[in-house]
Amino acid sequence: MKTCTISFPDSPHAPATFPEGANLSENLTILNSPMLFGCRAGICGTCLIQVEEGYDSLTPPTPDEYEALDVYAPGNAKARLGCQVRLTGDAAIKKIRSA
Repeated sequence: MKTCTISFPDSPHAPATFPEGANLSENLTILNSPMLFGCRAGICGTCLIQVEEGYDSLTPPTPDEYEALDVYAPGNAKARLGCQVRLTGDAAIKKIRSA
């Protein structure tokens, strides 16, 4: 089974390894990671992250996620909603703080 490693730059949290295809929010919640999750449906923006490395190693955003990202992180090409991500490779992510 292939695994994917998620790291948290500029954070004291250790990298975490999950099976390929795993849902990011489900797995990070179990680890008590630095990422927060609210609705898990891609509409609240609580799980807004910036993918520092490995953006192409994640499932691409759906049209609905793109619409939400236009509201929560306009112009940020590295932004994602963590609850919508399924892992297909390694990535480094940071929480985007709201203004």
